[in-house]
Amino acid sequence: MSTIGSDLLRGNTDTILLRFLCEGDSYGYAINRRITELTGGKYQLNEATLYTSFKRLQKAGYIRSYWGDEDHGARRRYYAITEEGRAAYKRNLEEFTDALEMLEKLMK
Repeated sequence: MSTIGSDLLRGNTDTILLRFLCEGDSYGYAINRRITELTGGKYQLNEATLYTSFKRLQKAGYIRSYWGDEDHGARRRYYAITEEGRAAYKRNLEEFTDALEMLEKLMK
């Protein structure tokens, strides 16, 4: 099974994370596990990329974070999308869709 080159998806990391947070609050490991599952193991974010993206999104006001109340194991930092984040996700998705259509025309 081949893997997807990280360069191909790198510019969309923030949008991918916002997409998952639109579904509900979550923490980094759970989101990354979901990404791996949905791509059949062909793509996963490395930890540095994941948490750098979270910091960037938080600084932009697109997400907020809080500590969970786990009874067992380590405490987890959860992330929640803001209304500004939902708007950014919608804009980014529209731009991605336009770019994908253009690339299909150029590559076929």
